[in-house]
Order: sequence, then structure tokens, then C-alpha cells
Amino acid sequence: MHTGRFRTLSATTLLVAAALTGTAAAPAQAARASAGSATAASTTSPIQVYGAWDCGNDECTWGTVRNMTDFDTNNHWLIDRGDGTPSVNLVVLSFVDPLKLLDGTNDTGDVNGAPVGMDQAVVNYFTSHGVRVMLSLGGVTYTADWDTALSQNPTLLGQKAAALATQLGVGIEIDYENSTSPNLTGLQSFISAYRAVHPYDATGADPTARLTIDLAAGDRYLIGLTQYATANWLSTSNPVLDYANAMVPNKQPSTSAAEANWQQHIDGEPQYSPPIAPLAPAKFTGSVYLAGQPQVLPECNNFASSLESTTGSWLQSAAPGGAGTTPGMLGYMFWAAETPSARGMSTTPPNTCQGGVGIGSTTYAVPVPMPALRQG
Repeated sequence: MHTGRFRTLSATTLLVAAALTGTAAAPAQAARASAGSATAASTTSPIQVYGAWDCGNDECTWGTVRNMTDFDTNNHWLIDRGDGTPSVNLVVLSFVDPLKLLDGTNDTGDVNGAPVGMDQAVVNYFTSHGVRVMLSLGGVTYTADWDTALSQNPTLLGQKAAALATQLGVGIEIDYENSTSPNLTGLQSFISAYRAVHPYDATGADPTARLTIDLAAGDRYLIGLTQYATANWLSTSNPVLDYANAMVPNKQPSTSAAEANWQQHIDGEPQYSPPIAPLAPAKFTGSVYLAGQPQVLPECNNFASSLESTTGSWLQSAAPGGAGTTPGMLGYMFWAAETPSARGMSTTPPNTCQGGVGIGSTTYAVPVPMPALRQG
């Protein structure tokens, strides 16, 4: 399951923590978090990334070749919000097992280490409508396989990920959720190997050059990964990765909790040792749940009551907190299209998401195809 587990701390908790540690940063963060939308800057930036993870019809394994008629029935809302324009400008097919990719596994569900359902027909289904496609490498289920692959041959893994991107004409998302002892040396080797094949492309013209990473909803989970990624891969002066996704927390947050989570990335955590540096708003997206819950969510079918509506003004105007120069986060990611869980609701008919995600796309004039992204 794709989840950035994070427990939101209240402003009061942050103030108490500051008193105990003697830091001055926590009260400032608490004040900003509690102020919510009232602290929004007077200038805004338009949403550029408006995407959905897609788990296929088998809880994110993509273990069978899809019948494209059935695939269209289940996913048509993604490419048509009701007026012929896509509801999103990005789809991330989730997930590829990094160890199977390294080993080049061929079995009933994989070919050369990639799920058989993630084929050219599925990619073309979206790209033919101007929707960018990426593959998510990892997910929490494959954390141990990430660890093994990075310990065995991270350079070869990066080369194989780059080759898969070339084969399908897609980008790659890193979803490595080791919260205690991530292999950052190995992950650096993976990224360096990928970038040796597909260099950073600020124009966005080369889809295979799009390389992103998933971080937690806020800064208090995946701490080691966040420290390293923010300092070394997500700067505006020397970017290595295109951007990060602040993942969903363990349940759908309130408006104020979502904004507080995202504010943590913007502010950083200077009291940590080593500190987490501030992250430019232009270098990350915020994520909300779309499906996989016991009931249909407003984020799917009722834009007026959805988080993509109630956080929209804040997200587009969030001011830099020490990194970057332009206001506003890049946009939204939605977890997740089709069937992310056997126990929760899907986004297949009759529960398609034109009424939430689709109306949001219209409301925010989401550009399709995705334009060159803000770099600072």
C-alpha cells in the first residue's frame, strides 16, 4: 500500500516540544500551521501537476495483461472529465518490484522484472490523450525488496529502470519507504545511474527524464530519506530529481491537517540533527485519498466538499519558507485510481471521479499536456 504514515502534531504539541528542547523553530511552525489558509500569500502560482496513481484491477500488482475494452471502462474518467478533456495530466502506474526488476524476473505476472500489465497499450492509452505516464518503483509492500536490491547492485538497478523507461517512454517514481535505516548510499548510486542515461530535463520534453521521489505527508516520517533528498536531490540551484510527492497520511486528513503537513516540508526541521532543510513549494505536490476507503470520498465525486477544493487556495499561494522564490506547491496527487485495495471502494463505474477530480481539473484549468515545471 502506498502510504506516508504520519501523525499530525497540533500547534500546542509543537509549542510544548519547543519548551522542552529549547528550540525557537517549533513555535514558528506551530503558528504557521494553526493559522491555516489565513497565512496564504497574496500571489499565487497555477497548478501544474494534477495526477493519480493507478493500481490496476488487482490491488497494485498489474499481474495480468489488460483487456483494453475493460481497461477503458474502468479508467475512462481519467482521460475524459465529461467534455473530452482528461481529468488529470499524469498517471503513475503502481507498483514495480525493484528486486524483480534487478533480477529480470520472468514469471506469470512479470516480464524482465516488470509487471505484464504495465505494457505499451496501457501507456499509449494515456499518452495518446496528452497524459504523462510514470511507473512507481517500490511502495511500502516492497520496502524489503528495495533494501535487498540496493545492497546487491544499485547501479545496475538504476540502469534497468532507465532501460524500462526508454522501452515504454515513461518516467520513474521512487517509492522507498524504509523509515528507520534507508540505504541512502545505494539510492544515490541508483539515481546517478539513472541520470547517466536520462539527464535532468527542466523543459519536461523528454518523458523518460522525469524522475521523482515520494516523501511522507510531513517531515516526521521517513526522516532520514527526507533529510538526504531535500539537501541533495531537490534543491532549486542544482536539482537532481524533478520533484517530490508528499504522500497521503494513514487516513484522510482535515483541511488544516493537510496544510500543516505540507507546511512542514516548506519550513524544514532545523532542530533535527542533521536538520531537514526547507523544501521549495515548487519542488513538491500534496496527496489526498481518492479510493480504497469504506465509502466513496468527496475527493472522487463531490469537488465542493473535497480537500482539493478546500486546500486549493492555500496550496497555490503557499509562500517559500527558506527555499525557492515562487509561491505555491506544484499541485495534487490522488491515491489511487481503479482498485487500490480489495477492502475499500474503487474508482470504477459507478464510482468514477469526474465529479471530484474532473471538476477540480476544470476549476483549476489544469494544463494538458503538463507544461514545463516551475524550477524555483
